[in-house]
Amino acid sequence: MLQTRFAIAAITLLACSATASAQVLPPPARPAAPRATAPSPRAASCHNGASFDRFLADVKQQAIAAGVSQHTIAEASPYLVYDQGIVNRDRGQRVFGQLFTEFAGRMAAPYRMQNGQQHIKKHAAAFARAEKEYGVPPAVIAAFWGLESDFGANMGNLPTLKSLVSLAYDCRRSEMFVNETIAALKIIDRGDLTPDEMIGSWAGELGQTQFLPVHYVNYAVDYDGDGRRDLLRSEPDVIGSTANYIANGLKWRRGEPWLEEIKVPQNLPWDQTDLTVQQPRSKWAQLGVTYPDGRPLPNDNLAASVLLPMGRNGPAFMAYPNFAAYTEWNNSLIYSTTAGYLASRIAGAAPMRKPSTPVAQLPFNELKELQQLLVRAGFNVGKVDGVLGQQSRAAVKAMQIKYGLPADSWPTAELLARMRGATAQAQPQATVR
Repeated sequence: MLQTRFAIAAITLLACSATASAQVLPPPARPAAPRATAPSPRAASCHNGASFDRFLADVKQQAIAAGVSQHTIAEASPYLVYDQGIVNRDRGQRVFGQLFTEFAGRMAAPYRMQNGQQHIKKHAAAFARAEKEYGVPPAVIAAFWGLESDFGANMGNLPTLKSLVSLAYDCRRSEMFVNETIAALKIIDRGDLTPDEMIGSWAGELGQTQFLPVHYVNYAVDYDGDGRRDLLRSEPDVIGSTANYIANGLKWRRGEPWLEEIKVPQNLPWDQTDLTVQQPRSKWAQLGVTYPDGRPLPNDNLAASVLLPMGRNGPAFMAYPNFAAYTEWNNSLIYSTTAGYLASRIAGAAPMRKPSTPVAQLPFNELKELQQLLVRAGFNVGKVDGVLGQQSRAAVKAMQIKYGLPADSWPTAELLARMRGATAQAQPQATVR
């Protein structure tokens, strides 16, 4: 669930269509205690020049102060080693720029929808209990389960403690990963997992729905009654824990929808199509929004936003307050919309309609150029990386409004040309003598 890692997980899942079918999965392979590699010289810059060994000694003292036993510290110590390769992978990750329809077409493929439905049927008692206790529909749990690990088939193969402590020594998110390292030690201390059982992603996530250790400590539950909260092998524990996190960590609203496909008219006020704009469904109905088959929306006051992940010519969705749980789970709009769409498919919704005309996507270099122009115009787009994130979408909408273009937050060649022209006009002209 680490928000910057979705592309890496997606690439892994695209390569694997296997599913975990056993009630209790076999334990992951337990490698020997990992070897250390030398830190980069810049790694100590945020620790007042302290060596990794000095840094680690301080982390251990913080863990003891947080209640972790000396026995657990000793047991975990062979796994608390630095690996520069982990940090290099974290620094080098790139979120790829697929269209939503391409990403969703692969990640919400029929086989994953069917596997989700089969898992709901197979574990009906656990899903029913989770829905009763936490109010989270089975399809919502199953969709995250499928996207995060393909139902346990891809949980990662690296020692978690090594990943966490390496990222903790790195300067960019040191405090976060120190807390995650201490949480991982607490998981060991309370008997849920042993150090050699802690095998997961290079980003430090664990289990079939990829919990960071802090979430594991706070939300993992023992649903099979064996006295352990085991999110690697116990499917009932996975179901109950994921429901607990969605309900209490992400504030799911019991009995309310999350995402539905809709059809929008060509004269919709496009500047209103944004997750930050909520209106009653009755208001959207008055503006001509319907279900894809033309059925009217309910004439009620349930708040909703119109979500256009590919602009006005692409798929359209009605996003409800519960959709915030998806963007909190992963702030990539492509991932969160895909997760909500997959959940709706598992719950029985029809496949989304294909756009009537192809939606043009700016090439990577042109999108990066557009971001640079937006920065020059005074907008904060976050990292200039050629990826259309939420800040870039907001800036695009603002410039579309300025130029009188349909303000659907989708970057187009026309907008880029307008901004290039404005920049050229603003350049001082050389004096001709």
